[in-house]
Amino acid sequence: MRLTLRGTGTAVLGLLMLGVGLWWRYPGMTAFGLALVGLVIASAVSVLIASPLSVSRTVRPRTVPRLARCSGRLELSAVGRWPVALDAVDLVAGAPMTVDVPLLKPGAVESVDYAIPTERRGVFDVGPLTLRRKGLAGLAQARTVLGEVVQVRVVPRVLPVRGLPSGARRGQVGADERVERGGTDLVGLREYVPGDDLRRLHWATSARTGTLMIREDADPARPHLAVLLDDNTSSYAEEQRFEEAVEVAASLITSALEQGHPVRLLTSSGSTDLEETQDAAPILAALADLELHTVDGRPTVPVRDLDVVAVVSGEPVPALVLEAGRAAFGTMLVVDEKRPVSAAGSVLVISGAKAEDLVDSWNAVVAR
Repeated sequence: MRLTLRGTGTAVLGLLMLGVGLWWRYPGMTAFGLALVGLVIASAVSVLIASPLSVSRTVRPRTVPRLARCSGRLELSAVGRWPVALDAVDLVAGAPMTVDVPLLKPGAVESVDYAIPTERRGVFDVGPLTLRRKGLAGLAQARTVLGEVVQVRVVPRVLPVRGLPSGARRGQVGADERVERGGTDLVGLREYVPGDDLRRLHWATSARTGTLMIREDADPARPHLAVLLDDNTSSYAEEQRFEEAVEVAASLITSALEQGHPVRLLTSSGSTDLEETQDAAPILAALADLELHTVDGRPTVPVRDLDVVAVVSGEPVPALVLEAGRAAFGTMLVVDEKRPVSAAGSVLVISGAKAEDLVDSWNAVVAR
């Protein structure tokens, strides 16, 4: 328990008035000073003997798309005869956030919801929560810190993408031609059921586990998607443009996986290289943590992923355009002012100031 600034001032004033009143024998001033000192003492006592509290705090959800709703909830209850006045402050990404808590009546249970900002992509801490129990007239307070700290991960938004271009089949690049490889990419294993083709048995796993396992291969009609995200600091005039680029990459990858396409995410710095065939969550988590770098060198998309290559950048970097040109279908998505769709050799170039603009152009021109 400690006195607030108001309580300290009141106590000092009361003691001064009490001393002057006694010294000069002014009964009115003495009484007034005594009343102020008594009020401070009463406030301190009201904090010390206040009703016991039960407090819990939850944060949901722990993983949330950027700009989506994330909220904390306080559950408070007081046991006793007297109401309890509280102030609450939660620490969100290192910044204090005031939570309005109503006066707790004896025996009542209160639930207080408050919004946690999700404007910035990344991982941040929520907590600890500080509760201040206020005494009579706000002259004294008791401070309690709830030490639980939870992490919230803000992942990129996923915008609706119709799909990949038709006719871009999985293949290898030769000197003069492209040859389909067929469904030779292993995307999963499952137990054998009667009627399965025994030629699809995965012998190594079957021998290791003692259970017949069937391999599930990628559908050769479903092309690979490789998204090459430029994370070079010099490619973006503003940091917000990089945020838009990250959301374009997240949208393309999530849509492709939902439609059964194997995907690969690469960054121009080489800091990220992930493959997925089913679940977008690991890639979204990696995109949540992605930061800009100073990049030297040129990234290379593996041959097996040269079906559909989407390069996302803040400017049409020549090296990245050349990389997209190696694919059966290559496109460059540039976060910049909106311009008409154009071509750089065999590469389709789409520009837009926002992620929504680029996705809309993709849906109109590419996903036909």
